[in-house]
Order: sequence, then structure tokens, then C-alpha cells
Amino acid sequence: MTLTHDLFVARLTLTDFRNHANLDLSLDSRPVCLFGANGAGKTNILEALTMLAPGRGLRSATPLELARDGGEGRAQLWVVSSRVLNDGEETVIGVGAERTPEGGVKRNTRRDGAPATASDLAEAARMTWLTPAMDRLWSGPAGDRRRFFDRLTLSRASQHGQAAASYERAMRERQRLLSERIFDDAWLRGLEREMSAHGAAIAAARVETLERLQSVIDARPDGAFPKAILALEGPLESRFERGAKSADVEEDFAELLHDMRHRDAGAGRALDGPHRSDLKARHAAKNMDADQCSTGEQKALLLGLTLAQARALANDPGAGASLILIDEAAAHLDSVRRAALFDELLANPGQAWLTGTDESLFEAFGRRAQIFEVRDGRVHVA
Repeated sequence: MTLTHDLFVARLTLTDFRNHANLDLSLDSRPVCLFGANGAGKTNILEALTMLAPGRGLRSATPLELARDGGEGRAQLWVVSSRVLNDGEETVIGVGAERTPEGGVKRNTRRDGAPATASDLAEAARMTWLTPAMDRLWSGPAGDRRRFFDRLTLSRASQHGQAAASYERAMRERQRLLSERIFDDAWLRGLEREMSAHGAAIAAARVETLERLQSVIDARPDGAFPKAILALEGPLESRFERGAKSADVEEDFAELLHDMRHRDAGAGRALDGPHRSDLKARHAAKNMDADQCSTGEQKALLLGLTLAQARALANDPGAGASLILIDEAAAHLDSVRRAALFDELLANPGQAWLTGTDESLFEAFGRRAQIFEVRDGRVHVA
């Protein structure tokens, strides 16, 4: 049986991206499996796809770092382009980087030939990705979990990225004034009002995302991927979870920032706000904190959360299908969980992209996937 997906990349082209001088892949809607030796360029292809989403992509690289051979002698450093089909409607998304006359680097993003914003990208091809570095997400720094969860939120609420960027700008300007001992009340109060408004929007969007995810997780039958009990730790998020109104959360946060100016000046940073919130999880069946689980269990919890995200987006009339990208998909998974993952990905209305070191890792797909070998920056049909 051949399953078709509502959202898929029908064509992907790369020019001078990482180790790919020229790559042109034409695809159908089946999952895409890339295998090959370490360093062949598999992850680079996934990274190229993530450049079509808001932000700096899978490895948070700078535009110059993405250029093949450092972009030496080229004005156009690199280009990534894709033709995406979503419920039969075609969208062409392109992103690239070029040198400016002043000696800098400029990133250009276009959708259907017109300049595109981060929101345009978020709506054109929603995606979630996992990398081996994220296998220990639950036991790593809070900032990693926060960024991961914000990407999940951005996939559902495209305005989340703008709220986060505006919050960061106001927070940096407030801290600059405090560090320089400029206690101009009107100036600071204006910045604190900006922080409180955007901070409340960030927290509210996170809480809604968590509630949607938890609902999907709770409704899912027991299976290969353990259910998680999710929680957001942060004063603003906690207020929304208790039913507080946005206006009250904003007002209280603005007053807190006002009262903590001298403390934040001494600390060199704002010590309160959604930029310090954390995502926590518990293994429901074991009633164990995720960071205390085995490496395999931690990855299984993360995969379960990623699959829940895809279902939540598919169930949301304002969102829809999403791509799932998993680098080294088989790492820490036994054959049973690997087969279960493939079945879940086939059922997802969005296309999956997976990498692995050996073709045999994807044998459970059979003919239900497109399998390619990657060698030295070139892609060959297996």
C-alpha cells in the first residue's frame, strides 16, 4: 500500500551549500531516507531544509559558515530552493546568502518570487527536527529545552517568533541602560511595558502549545513511545495555567521589572521573565523525571513528543501537516521502536526525512520510502 502525504517537498535544489556544490532532488510524497558514511553530507541536506524555516536552522550556523569552501571568490555564497506541495497547492520557497558591497553578508528569503518574512516561512512548510545532540535534551541546559519548545510553538503560532524577537530587543536595551546606570524612569518604564506585553504573549502561546500537546499525548494508546507528562516552569506561564487574564499578567510583570531594576543592574541581566522558563517532562508509566531515564528512554520520550506535535498541528485548522526531520533516526532505538517510528511517520500527513549510516536501518519501510545513498556531496538512488 502506498500512502500519500498532504505536505511534501517535491523538489529540493542546493547550490554551494556546505559540501554540496549542486544537488537537485525530485521527489514524491513518501518518506525520504538518506544513508551514507559520516561526513558524506546527509545532515547537510536536512540542515538545508531547515533554512527554509524561521531562524538559523538545524545547527544555528551563520550564513558564511554554510557556504561551500567558505564562499571564497563568490558573490552568491549559497542557495537553497524547494518546491513544496501542500494539499495539492504548490509553493516555491528559496533562501540564499550573498556578499554585500560593504563586505558583509546578506540573507535573502523568497516565497513564490516575492520577499518573505519569518511568518511566511513558518506557514509555508511547518517542520520539526531532531538531531543526535538533542538525545539528552531532558538532562541538558534549560536554554536548549526552551529553544526546542519555542520552535514547536512557532510551528503553530507564526507570530511567536516576532514576539520573541521584540522581547529580546527590549530586554537588551533595558539591560544596557541599567548597566550604564541610566535610571531614566520614563525610558525604562517604556521598555518594561514592551517586555511585559511581548513576554505575556510568549508565555500564553507556550501554554496553549503545551495544552494541545498534552491532550494528544493523553489520547494516544500505549505503544512503543512512552507517554510524557509535560510542565512549563516559569512565573508567567504558571499564571496563565491558573487562568489569569493577559492584562493582569502584563501589569504584574511590568511592576516586577520596575521593582527589580537595581537587582538586575547588579546581576548584569534580567533575572525574571519567559527567557528563563523551562520545559520539564516525566515518564508517565514510570512516574520518573525524564532526566533520570536511560538514554534510550529519553530519546523515546522526545520522539513521542515530536510525533504528538505533528498530530496536534494536523488537528489544528489554523496549522496543518508538518514535515518531520530526524538526523540519525535509528540511534538508541531497537528494531521494535524503529519499526514503530516508521509506521508513525507513514501515518503523519507530512513527509518525513531521515538519515542513517546504513541502508539496512530503513528496511522496515520496504517500498514505502524513497531511499538515497549520499557520497561525497552527491546523492544516488539506492
